[in-house]
Amino acid sequence: MSPSKHQKSGEVRIGHSLHTNEEEFVIKRRETVFQSLQELEIHCSQNEVPHIALLGSGGGQRAMVGLLGSLVELDKAGLLDCILYLSGVSGSTWCMASLYKEPDWSTKLDTVKDKIIKRLSGPEVSWGDAYAKLKKYHKKDNFSLTDVWAVMVVTEYVKEIDEQKLTDQWDQLSKDPFPIYTAIDKQCKQKKDGDPWFEISPHEAGYSLTGAFVETSSFCSQFDNGSKKKEQPEMDMLYLQALCGSALADKDEIFKSFWERIKEFFQHLIPIKEMNTLERKSEDPKAPPEEMYYQVLMDLVDMTVSVLNGEDTSELDQSIRKSLNELGEGKCQLNFADKEAAKLNMKQYTEDIYLFLSICTCMAKWIWGRNYNFLHKMRDEAVPAALLESETRDYEDAGLLLNSPYFSVLREERNIDLIISLDYSDGDPFMTVRETAEMCKKLNIPFPEVNIPCEDVKKPKDFYVFEGQNAPTVIHIPLFNVVNSGDDVETWRKKYATFHHAYKAEMITDLMEFAGKNISNNREKLLEQIRVVVGRKGHN
Repeated sequence: MSPSKHQKSGEVRIGHSLHTNEEEFVIKRRETVFQSLQELEIHCSQNEVPHIALLGSGGGQRAMVGLLGSLVELDKAGLLDCILYLSGVSGSTWCMASLYKEPDWSTKLDTVKDKIIKRLSGPEVSWGDAYAKLKKYHKKDNFSLTDVWAVMVVTEYVKEIDEQKLTDQWDQLSKDPFPIYTAIDKQCKQKKDGDPWFEISPHEAGYSLTGAFVETSSFCSQFDNGSKKKEQPEMDMLYLQALCGSALADKDEIFKSFWERIKEFFQHLIPIKEMNTLERKSEDPKAPPEEMYYQVLMDLVDMTVSVLNGEDTSELDQSIRKSLNELGEGKCQLNFADKEAAKLNMKQYTEDIYLFLSICTCMAKWIWGRNYNFLHKMRDEAVPAALLESETRDYEDAGLLLNSPYFSVLREERNIDLIISLDYSDGDPFMTVRETAEMCKKLNIPFPEVNIPCEDVKKPKDFYVFEGQNAPTVIHIPLFNVVNSGDDVETWRKKYATFHHAYKAEMITDLMEFAGKNISNNREKLLEQIRVVVGRKGHN
């Protein structure tokens, strides 16, 4: 394969160059940026148009709402059309998904914003709809806890089941910044071997630094030596949001609490009356199928609790398997007047139980974001051997390694001049930019030095600029700071803690206002840095 040419549909592309469609979009978007700069009285030639990337960090719904507030103010300040790339981690990708479902959202952001706020303030997705979606996910080749997370957790915050595809959302004639969603390769992160940085754009999904990509529509398909072996449907936007926003995939933090969430979910789906009348240890061979169904579910609950407590589960396992075989083979006496309806119910019950077993297996093995490995059995020296061996790879929230998507825009081919980092992280507001500088030093990637006064960690300002030779300028903006929060920075952080129930309307509008102030208060500083970057390009 040639590293400089895009391969035909369905094949893997090895090479650092940008996808042809991205290159074409960048040329067109630069014209929009040029016109925007002229309106802002920043005069430059077409060749001096800066490449500006806007980064949204992770932070759950705090990041989702905060990014929306920041974008609204960037629009009011006349700066939104200066942005070439919009890249996000975790909660920021939830905001991006909501925006890009609206074609040309940046031209009508006030209207789009109102629609998003109305949805986020509205009712949750019903248990029934969520469960129906989970059953659809269960039919995929690679089922994991990311599917469960999507329907049980992400829907609680985004208040919808978005079945659109990323490739369907995008139009080459779009008037919006180019979107890049980010995740990490779990195995690379754990073994510290290979390239963990993974990006997903409307055109390609792949390893940012290695330069190994596959068309986004084929990302879930099975590959062998670079060629598609088995077609699989493209992931939908709900799953993509779960893949990018699965920060709780850190097992030590939430194993038992996530299991409680799963148990609660299933309890909402089981009729309470039936559960209350169930004789849990009935050995009656003529027990009606409904009772056996609930018996199996309760045994599954008991088995999972036993696993969590490190107890022997062999007897429960045998009981469950025996019941499943009898249900599947129709050996149980049917207690229905309509035998056909009874068989249909038994089929549904059995599917439910197997779904629950799959979840238990994923919990036991802690499987998140499992997907076919599109690099499987390839022979290419440019790709780390660690990425070529396994038939599947696991992907998770990039925030578990770095809570801002710097490496998606630090690809040399994207030629970024200015990075605007919007940091919605919990805790240390400088961790992302400081760790990026350290990682870039080890990887020999140009990045400015980052020096933060110790006193600023607890009392951050609202605007920082980091510059370096032959490196992009980085503007770093912490969400809560002494300018918009006064002496109450810690109070606001606690109010908008990462693991908080879905925000009500008032909390949403308040948070958007806080995030927006960081833009409106610093409009002139932003313009000044854009002028500096333009001037630097003019002298090169």
